[in-house]
Amino acid sequence: MSKSRFQTITHVATDLAVRSVLGLAKLLPYRWRVPLVGWFVARVFGPLAGWPRRVRNNLAHVMPDLPEAEVNRLTRAVPDNVGRTLMEIYSGHEFIRHAASNPVRGPGLAALQQARADGRAVILVTAHMGNYDAVRAHLVAAGYPMGALYRRMTNPYFNKHYVRAISTIGTPMFKQGRRGMMQLVKHLRGGGTLGILTDLAAMDGALIPFLGRPAWTSLVTAEMALKYDAVLIPAFALRDASGLGFDIQLQEPIPHTDPMAMTIAINERVEALVRAHPEQWFWVHRRWKGPHRSSA
Repeated sequence: MSKSRFQTITHVATDLAVRSVLGLAKLLPYRWRVPLVGWFVARVFGPLAGWPRRVRNNLAHVMPDLPEAEVNRLTRAVPDNVGRTLMEIYSGHEFIRHAASNPVRGPGLAALQQARADGRAVILVTAHMGNYDAVRAHLVAAGYPMGALYRRMTNPYFNKHYVRAISTIGTPMFKQGRRGMMQLVKHLRGGGTLGILTDLAAMDGALIPFLGRPAWTSLVTAEMALKYDAVLIPAFALRDASGLGFDIQLQEPIPHTDPMAMTIAINERVEALVRAHPEQWFWVHRRWKGPHRSSA
């Protein structure tokens, strides 16, 4: 069997499994379906996908002295959070109502309100912490028109309905690429608000320390903030002790200096939250890549 055919079969099978689990879970009340899918991803899908090993490798790379008991906890807690996040996103308007019921705190809220009054663009920069889309869901429900930049999934079958799901939370959505960037620029020039994730490996970016190790990091977010005079606000939605609610934080805006300094400042904000709440960051990603680090 050719490599491309095997990959197609794998993509189709994975997509079918994900859609089946999410579809069945949606028959349950919201408060049950979210933890159920979290459990399924942590106990079934994650191990099949090799996630515990990847979590362990990433932790060993940046936190080699972490006690084994904590490593074991994170190999279960991280996939659980990923599963909860996925189910929440696929819950559409129920998720929006739930996210809207959580309060927002932090000095970034006043900065966002002032920028809106001034007709100034805003970039809400976030990471795969807690549920990153809870911020967008809350603000859209509160009347803030908010676009988002997304990266196309490797699995084209999954990507199709995933884009529909995230679009339910709010539009416009800008796909990473030339056309999407043109639409995004028009949005910012019109004083729009944009949400963007910044913690994926970007091999065309710069090597910047993240959790004490060099990681390829995109400078584009900071460059756009400077070019279009957008207020750059780190925004996060951390999962609370119930596993269903969120602590939504709009932090102090990142001062406009230069792209490298601003990106380092963003990394430091994300890093502080990861150290404080390691179970809520997506350690399943291949964040550290390149010849300086073996692939996890």
